[in-house]
Amino acid sequence: MATPSELVAETLGGSVRALAKLITLVENEMSGSTEALQKLYAQTGRAYTIGITGPPGSGKSTLTDKITREIRKKGFTVGVIAVDPTSPFSGGALLGDRVRMQEITSDEGVFVRSMATRGTLGGLSKATADTVKILDAFGKDFILIETVGVGQDEVDIVRTADSTLLISVPGLGDDIQALKAGIMEIGDLFVVNKADREGADRVVTELSLMLDLSPSRRDWRPPIIKTVGTLGTGIPELVEKIFAHRKFLEEGNDLKAKRNERAREEIIHLIEREISKYVQKMLKYDVNFEEVIDQVVARKQDPYSYARKVTEPFAQYYQIYKVDKVKPAKDKPTP
Repeated sequence: MATPSELVAETLGGSVRALAKLITLVENEMSGSTEALQKLYAQTGRAYTIGITGPPGSGKSTLTDKITREIRKKGFTVGVIAVDPTSPFSGGALLGDRVRMQEITSDEGVFVRSMATRGTLGGLSKATADTVKILDAFGKDFILIETVGVGQDEVDIVRTADSTLLISVPGLGDDIQALKAGIMEIGDLFVVNKADREGADRVVTELSLMLDLSPSRRDWRPPIIKTVGTLGTGIPELVEKIFAHRKFLEEGNDLKAKRNERAREEIIHLIEREISKYVQKMLKYDVNFEEVIDQVVARKQDPYSYARKVTEPFAQYYQIYKVDKVKPAKDKPTP
């Protein structure tokens, strides 16, 4: 059994087998996973990530397959992360997205990894961002992330991807209303898939009107591309628009700004997770905690005061840090 350090070394050396094992190590949060990510982090930051999201049945897996093939035609290597929902009853997942991408899995320049959400909301698995780093360090030029397809609250992808494709299809009833709240704002490119169906032009028109009415004004206006995923229609144009968006981000300061914000959120999340671990351990061994619970249920103590008491050391640290690091502003003269 290879150690985490050995898996990292073999992954950086190009071993697909070690790559798969390393992702499993991280996904299952096994011993040594954090140390493994620390070792390979310096080799990340080169891949370009593309998020593919939309409602269930919109053809995300088929489009992911076709986009991957088109990118491969240009000579780039691709990593694919396909996220499937986890059953709230059995805890299992079908991981059917991989079944739909059987042809590209035989391509040596493509690595496909299916992942279950394991109860995580927002359309992604908790280990998705770490898997992106591993594939990046492995040397993949592009990483495609296909989300679950849960609907309006599926916005985590915008915090993970450089370019986000939002897919819609005709024939789902009130197409735009089903997407606009929250998720409409995250699209860098809009794709009307299954465009051979009746009503595709109406969806394009409604999307265009939504963009016109959007309160946010961006230098990049998201293009709307019609595709038929099963036939490959519109895929070359879609990939060209993805490359155009990448060029737009790189020529300005937007790509750096996106990645800076991503790093900021990741650091804050990691700090919160580490603090949470210690708090949970502390409560686990606190013999008085069950008594506190009884008092809270009996309304003899409120949970807010107890939470504040437990986190008091962090509050004290903040006050020390604030005095030490933040200089008070000079008094302004009274007008």
